[in-house]
Amino acid sequence: MKRAYNFNAGPAALPEWVLHEAKEHWLNFNDTGMSLMELSHRSKDYEAVHNEAKELLTSLLSIPDNYEILFLQGGASLQFTMIPMNLLPKSQTAYYALTGVWSEKAMKEASKLGNTAISTSSKNDNYTYIPDHEQINIPDDAAYLHITSNNTIFGTQWSSFPSNLSVPLIADMSSDILSTPIDVSQFGVIYAGAQKNLGPSGVTVVIIRKDLIKEDPALPTMLSYHTHAKNNSLFNTPPTLGIYLLSLVLKWVEKHGGVEGIAAINNEKAKHLYEVIDQSNGFYRGHAEKTSRSKMNVTFTLQSEDLTKDFLREAKEAGFVGLNGHRSVGGCRASIYNAVPLEHVIALSTFMKDFQLKYQQ
Repeated sequence: MKRAYNFNAGPAALPEWVLHEAKEHWLNFNDTGMSLMELSHRSKDYEAVHNEAKELLTSLLSIPDNYEILFLQGGASLQFTMIPMNLLPKSQTAYYALTGVWSEKAMKEASKLGNTAISTSSKNDNYTYIPDHEQINIPDDAAYLHITSNNTIFGTQWSSFPSNLSVPLIADMSSDILSTPIDVSQFGVIYAGAQKNLGPSGVTVVIIRKDLIKEDPALPTMLSYHTHAKNNSLFNTPPTLGIYLLSLVLKWVEKHGGVEGIAAINNEKAKHLYEVIDQSNGFYRGHAEKTSRSKMNVTFTLQSEDLTKDFLREAKEAGFVGLNGHRSVGGCRASIYNAVPLEHVIALSTFMKDFQLKYQQ
């Protein structure tokens, strides 16, 4: 069966191996006579899947023992609220590095619950770069520093992270988790919606340092990290099918040499597309500054709106899906997450070269 060239920003491509593996056991998981999504979340068969997913993620990211892994719902957007609810005392201020739309949204939600301030920002330059984190100053009243590690709309990405902070570093890694090695111990909290690099939509992974999990009777039960940590993310019915597919994605990453192996492939994919842009003599124009370029979302425009429309139309006719830029900024965007095959990226780079030959003046 022909597979689309899927460059959607999310929900995004899943590894073909994962889809086949799930299909193989779709009607009869582990000889239960039931599909995985029909199993009780209290059953031993599902519990094994649940715990295996945690163990695989721990292994792949070398997560230290003093961290808890939570499988939650509500997407990264709910974490915009849960983080200040759990980690922002009334006497302190949450600091946010503004590098795109999602960091703006995170700060907006936190401001409804407590004091917030901007630590650094590239907004005045239309988010074309990642600010120098060495210049970030953290005042004494800070509760935490929040960053968005990869900015899907603008195509920028942090290549290194603030270190030696006096407060927890919190990162929304929804669009680049598992794409390159990281030192988890640098962070107080890492959170990620699954629908880009971890699995299907519906699961949110939270990796949180245990000392940050505190019981607060004033918090709504379902919005307390303590509730979910205490109950192994099984306080209520979790998205069992999504967690199963997440576990398969983690096995697929393991089969491809772990995060290091995946990172090497991601570097190669990004290199192909950025070389086309850089060698086009301005026919394609990248949005992000070269030092801040994302390896997950390649954003670019062409020389006119009409030419951009022609590019998107012909790309769609050629089988390329999801290349439209975000509705808020326009242009083009190729999302090349972990599961997008290198061969598909090479096909896109060839299409881009052929399109330039056809239309350049």
